[in-house]
Amino acid sequence: MAITAAMVKELRELTGSGMMDCKKALTEVGGDIDKAVDYLREKGIMKAQKKAGRIAAEGLVGACFSDDHKVCGLVEVNSETDFVAKNEEFVEFVDGMAKQALAKGDLDTEAFMAEDFDGQTVSEALTAKIAKIGENLNIRRYTKLQEEGVVYTGYIHGGGRIAAVVGIKTEATPEEIMACGKDVAMQVASMNPKFVDDSSVDPEYIENEKKIAAEQLLNEGKPEAMIEKIVPGKIKKILKEVCLVDQPFVKNGDVTVGQYVADCAKEIGKDMQVVSMVRYEVGEGIEKKEDDFAAEVAAAAQA
Repeated sequence: MAITAAMVKELRELTGSGMMDCKKALTEVGGDIDKAVDYLREKGIMKAQKKAGRIAAEGLVGACFSDDHKVCGLVEVNSETDFVAKNEEFVEFVDGMAKQALAKGDLDTEAFMAEDFDGQTVSEALTAKIAKIGENLNIRRYTKLQEEGVVYTGYIHGGGRIAAVVGIKTEATPEEIMACGKDVAMQVASMNPKFVDDSSVDPEYIENEKKIAAEQLLNEGKPEAMIEKIVPGKIKKILKEVCLVDQPFVKNGDVTVGQYVADCAKEIGKDMQVVSMVRYEVGEGIEKKEDDFAAEVAAAAQA
């Protein structure tokens, strides 16, 4: 039986499920609307759709490395509550998604969600987890890191609240740079630098900081003639704060991160250069809902 747009529309209105889910359900049951509704219920798709609008700002980040540490997968999966983020099944799912990112993290979202994952698509696996766990879950972001001549090391903080990965260009083995790399990744996790070094700074960032600095100096009453001379010094100071290799090393404030890496390179007798970094923090940038617990209890009692 041919599945028409009108049939898909009717099923969507009945269940609130997505268009592709409705089309698949109708195809599976030969176009029978009632059986399609049952299909969506059995698969947990209707249950998942009802939760889709709820804010998921908790969760975990995960990282996975190839055996030679020349490829890394990084992922953030969100849940509604911190309680679920500690659920063993959720933790295993995040680990699985990190491995998926290691293999397929260079795909766009649509392709990534359509990839096979334990005999089903990633999208289907996510829907099944939502139905089983009972909260809205979201694979928010992922990436695959791979660059010629670069070895990746990482650091996970707070049981999966923050993940930081750094790429070090070197001919050294992962074992030789592991301790140093982890220390640098810890620096990224704790200090959250914006750029690796001054050569990677976004020109727009510089221009914006120059405008802010100039405005601050004007507000302080500095003559305009002096501002052009003062601003470069202020920018130089700012760059030392936001560039990873110029930051004071968290384990030894007497040296910069760049100096620490250079010392490690000297110790093993092989060049090492930090060339990339990625930092994921759970829920960053997501506007969390502030629940009024007392009002919620009162509403439940009234009901």
